[in-house]
This record gives sequence, structure tokens and C-alpha cells, in this order.
Amino acid sequence: MNLLILIIIFSAVGGVLSVVAAAMFLLLPDKQRNAALPHGVSFAIGALLTVAFWGLIPQAFIDVKPELFQSLSGTILVGILLFFVLEKLLIWRHCHSGSCEAHGDEHEHGHNHGHGAKSAGTLIIVGDGIHNFVDGILIAAAFLTDVQLGIVTSLAVAAHEIPQEVGDFAILLASGYSKSKALFYNILASLSTVFGGVLAYFSLEDLQDYLPYFLALAASSFIYIAVADLIPSLHKKTDMKTSLQQIALIASGVLLIGLLHTLVHDIDI
Repeated sequence: MNLLILIIIFSAVGGVLSVVAAAMFLLLPDKQRNAALPHGVSFAIGALLTVAFWGLIPQAFIDVKPELFQSLSGTILVGILLFFVLEKLLIWRHCHSGSCEAHGDEHEHGHNHGHGAKSAGTLIIVGDGIHNFVDGILIAAAFLTDVQLGIVTSLAVAAHEIPQEVGDFAILLASGYSKSKALFYNILASLSTVFGGVLAYFSLEDLQDYLPYFLALAASSFIYIAVADLIPSLHKKTDMKTSLQQIALIASGVLLIGLLHTLVHDIDI
């Protein structure tokens, strides 16, 4: 089979599996889904931070000359600041004014459709698109090295994307997106994996120098989303039971993504 076709098929595998997992969450009854949303956000915090600090950032610094370490670190810093500015612009665009206190109050009273929450959902889509695009490049690189390595790499990418995408889907619903729109944007973000794979197939040699910067930018987006948007929402409930649940679910996200990354490392991907 043509190598390009293989890259397209296996680049799509991770996206398809993640969308299927998200759709299964979508099929839950409204009462169960609403009860599960806060838990999904807690899990997503652990998953996003682990993907950033355990996967993306270390991968960005692999085989990079020491003199580039500062520019890579700077990319993470600039990325966090850029996502802050992007979120500000999104909030201003929806508010049509320089202040959104009313929307913040609305969110505090239990409504999940405030513009700050909506912008968090938008950043999830952007971050996912960047991350999936880089995954497509990595899959293509593996296939161009060895077909068997490409297949195993694509399956490993799918394995760590599934729990993360389920958490991301929960965030989109909590941000006020309808079920159909959340599913549509999940599918749209997953297609960037195929785009990254195809682009890398034709111009991998040119993209290799920029790959660490793509990884660093994706990491900065996940760090910003977790720390600036999601963690503050967990502080709205301070009772001991809820706090322990939040800690346990964050730890579960860390452990699951960490385990998957360890398994991938053990099979020398």
C-alpha cells in the first residue's frame, strides 16, 4: 500500500477513536452527564499538565542543541502570554465592552455559558488542533522511518489521546457548547492530525527544524488552559469531600497519561 495512504489512515485512527470516546460521553443521560462534568474537568487538568510536562516539553528538547534551550523555553513563555491575550480578545469580542464582570457573576451563580468559560472551550479547540497537528507530523516521521514503527506510533498516539479527548469534551460542554457543536469541533480538531501527517510527508525535512517549537507552543496552550481556566473553577467548592474528589481525579489524569507515556517509552517509540 502507498506510504501516503498509510499515513492518512493511521493519522486518522487517533482522531476517530477519540471522537468515538467523546460521543459515548455525549450519549449519557443529561443528569448523569451534568454530574460527571466537574469530574471530567478535574481529570482533564491532570491529563493536560502531564501531556505538557511529561510528553510535549521533554520531546521538544530531545536532540536539540543546548544553545536553543533558551529559545525553546522562551517559546513556552511567549505561548502562555499569547494564549492569555487570545482569551482576552475572545472575551472582549463577545462582551462588546472593556468589562465582563456581569458574565463572571453569572458564571459564579452556576451558569456555564459565561464568555470566560466559552473562551476556555475555544482555547481547548486551538490547543487540541496544535497538539493533533504535531501528532500527525510524528506519525508521518515514524512511517517514513519504518512502516511497523509508524503503525505502533499511531496506536500509541491514539492511546494517550482518548482519555485526554474525553476530558476535553467535558470542558467544551461545561463551557456552554451544545452537544452537536462539541462533537463537531472535536472532529474538526482531530482532522489536524491527518493534515499534519500529509504535510510532513511532503515537507518533513523542512518541518523538522520547527517541530520542537510546535511542541513547545502546544505545551504552553495546555499549561495555560489548566492553570488559568480550569483550576480556578475547582475553587468554587471548598468542602472536604469535593476537594478530595478533585485531588483524586487530577491524580488519576496524571497517572493514566503518565502510564501511557511510560508504556510508549518502554516499547521504544
